[in-house]
Amino acid sequence: MRLPNWLAQHLAALRAVLVFTVLLGLVYPLALVAVGQLPGLNHKADGSLIDEGGTTVGSSLIGQSFTDADGNPVPRYFQSRPSAAGDGYDPTSTSASNLGPESVVDTIASDPEESTESLLTQVCGRSKEVGELNGVDGGRPFCTTDGVGAVLAVFRADGLTGPVTRVVSVNQVAPATPFVGSYQGVPVELAQPDEDYVAAGGVVTPIRGNAPADPAVPADAVTASGSGLDPQISPAYAELQVNRVARERGADPEAVRRLVDEHTTGRGLGFMGEPGVNVLELNIALDKQFAAR
Repeated sequence: MRLPNWLAQHLAALRAVLVFTVLLGLVYPLALVAVGQLPGLNHKADGSLIDEGGTTVGSSLIGQSFTDADGNPVPRYFQSRPSAAGDGYDPTSTSASNLGPESVVDTIASDPEESTESLLTQVCGRSKEVGELNGVDGGRPFCTTDGVGAVLAVFRADGLTGPVTRVVSVNQVAPATPFVGSYQGVPVELAQPDEDYVAAGGVVTPIRGNAPADPAVPADAVTASGSGLDPQISPAYAELQVNRVARERGADPEAVRRLVDEHTTGRGLGFMGEPGVNVLELNIALDKQFAAR
């Protein structure tokens, strides 16, 4: 007996669903798993985990922090770049901060839990800390010496063109000292919590300052990668840390520098991306060759 046309069409669709479910939901994934276990591929497919003394210490593909229980950098180790993934390098929370170049004004609230730092202040604070850790000048353009964004809210008598009537350093609060004493003859005030100076009519005015155009602290030391999981730092950031690590381990800086070179990878296919230094692998090599004092 010939089936009704509508029923035949439904049965054909059901067969197609079952066939593709088996092929794409079972056979294809299992085939990829099998290929991933071939010699030469299985290490990467299993997460590129690094074992030391029978203990997994991390993955060569995912960055991690080298800090103490209080979150302070451990001086004898090379430090990774910042991470915006969860609490740091969390593969389940991989993301960027979604802050861009226009994020220059902090939110300062009476409740510290409601306060947020702009991208500029985050960069300034990190640069200051990295500079202090490595004994170099952590200053950079548009940053104050106390590590926040050097930004003023400038109020004028007639909108954007009249004489200046009031100036506020929007990212500094007491007991700080304004990074400039006056602007166009008007004394600079410190910001007050819970005040929105932009909404009140202040014109956001970043001040470059006299920091060098080429800061001693490289960009990847103060900004997170797009994924927040990057395991590598730039050779420039590694070089910045060589003397500190060598001093903490009682090692010759040139010997530490050679280890850095050994763990530096070039551009992909010779032209894609930038050279990088795998921080975890470098620190493991350091522990093997130069025991910490």
